[in-house]
Amino acid sequence: MRIGSSIALIAIGAILAFAVADIVSFIDLRLVGYILMGVGLLGLIVSLFLNAPRSQRRVTESRSLHDPGTGETVTRNETREGL
Repeated sequence: MRIGSSIALIAIGAILAFAVADIVSFIDLRLVGYILMGVGLLGLIVSLFLNAPRSQRRVTESRSLHDPGTGETVTRNETREGL
């Protein structure tokens, strides 16, 4: 569940819980609204937790090249952060 769908469930649940009169006699719309708001809130919390920035990673890459003209070996080290 994404953040947008979680907010939509919270909004629909709030409408059912607070703004709609009991039109249907065999379903408690207020309870359905509270359930939808709870599911939306849980989905929002899970979505925010999964999209939170993770720990920064550091990648180090080494390349060694042999120069055929001089016979010299050149090593290049490159470090990148934030991948």
